[in-house]
Amino acid sequence: MKKRLLIAVLAILAICALAGVCAPAGSGSGGKKRQDKVQIKVLILPKFEVGQMTGDTAGEAQYYYEAYVRGGEEYTIAGVPDSSRLYVKDGIALYLTGMGKVDSALNTAMLLSDDRFDFSNAYVLSTGCAGSAVGYGVMGDVFVLTATVDYDLGHHADPREMKEVKDVTWFHENDHDNLSVVKLNADLTGRVYDLVKDVKLETTEKTRRYMRDAFAGEAWADREPQVLRGTGVTGDNFWKGRYDHANALAKVEAYGCADPFATTEMEDMAVTKVIQRFGLLDRYIILRDSVNIDIFMDGDSPETLWDAGFEERATRDDQGEVLDIFDTAMRNNFKVGKVIIDAILSGEP
Repeated sequence: MKKRLLIAVLAILAICALAGVCAPAGSGSGGKKRQDKVQIKVLILPKFEVGQMTGDTAGEAQYYYEAYVRGGEEYTIAGVPDSSRLYVKDGIALYLTGMGKVDSALNTAMLLSDDRFDFSNAYVLSTGCAGSAVGYGVMGDVFVLTATVDYDLGHHADPREMKEVKDVTWFHENDHDNLSVVKLNADLTGRVYDLVKDVKLETTEKTRRYMRDAFAGEAWADREPQVLRGTGVTGDNFWKGRYDHANALAKVEAYGCADPFATTEMEDMAVTKVIQRFGLLDRYIILRDSVNIDIFMDGDSPETLWDAGFEERATRDDQGEVLDIFDTAMRNNFKVGKVIIDAILSGEP
C-alpha cells in the first residue's frame, strides 16, 4: 500500500514539474529562476515608429534604438502585435507600446508579465510626442511630466446642447477622482527635471515664424524651446480646440496637480496605470515633446485639418504644424532622454 502511494505521489510530482505547476519558490511560469531571467536596468517605452527602426524618418523610437539597443537581442511578446517586439542590449530594453489607451495598456501589461525578463529593479522611461497647451508650451519643447490625467473619464457635454455658453463642457464627479489622475514620484521627477532643465533644444526657422505669426505679440510663443515640467492629459481621441483645452485645464486644477496642464496625448494615463499595478511607479519617468498646439491656428478648423484629403494637405509647404518640427522635436526628446538614461546607468538620478 505504501509502495503504491509513493509511486502515485512521484507520478503527480512528475506531471506537476512538466506543467510548471510545482515551480520552485522565486521562479515564474515554467520554473524559470530569477537569476536566469534577462535583467532590465532601463525600459524605454516609445509608442510608435514611422517606418523602420533605423535608417529612415525617425519616429518616437529610432534615436533611442540606434543609441542603445541596435545589434542586441530581439524578442516577440506573446499576445501582442509583432511590431511591439522587445529589443534588449546590455540591460537596456526598448518596446513599442502601440498607440491609444487600450493597445498601449494591454501591450505593456503583456510585456511586464513575460517571465523571461526581470523588471523589478528597472527604471521605466515612457517617451513620445504630444500636443502642448496653448499659452504654456511651444512646438519643440520637451516636458518632464509630474502627473497624468484621464481626459475621457467623467461627464462631457456637447456645447450645442448646453443652456449657457461656457468654455468648460466637462462636469466634475468626485467618484472618478481616484481613477482619473496618477501623480508620479515627486522626488524622482524633481531630480530628473533638475538634471535636464538646462539641456539646449533646437527649433526651425519655419516653426518660430509660424508660432510668431499665429500668436502675434504674445511673449510665451516667441521663444526658443526648452525643458519644462507639466501635467499630461490623456484622451483616446486626437482632439483640438478651445473647449477641450478649457476642459483639460479644469481637470488638472480639479485633481490638484502640482504643475500646469502641458501636454495632450493618447497613452500616458493607460501606461502609467499598468506601471502602477506592477509596482514600478517609484522609478517611472515620462518625457513628451511638443509637435503641435492644442487649439486651431492660422485659420485652420476641424474641416481643414481632418476632412478627407487632410493627409495630402499636411505635406504642403505652408502647413506649419507637425511636419516641419517633427524630426527636430524627436531629436530634442532624445537629447533629454539620453541625459536621463546615462545618469541612471551611472547610478543616478
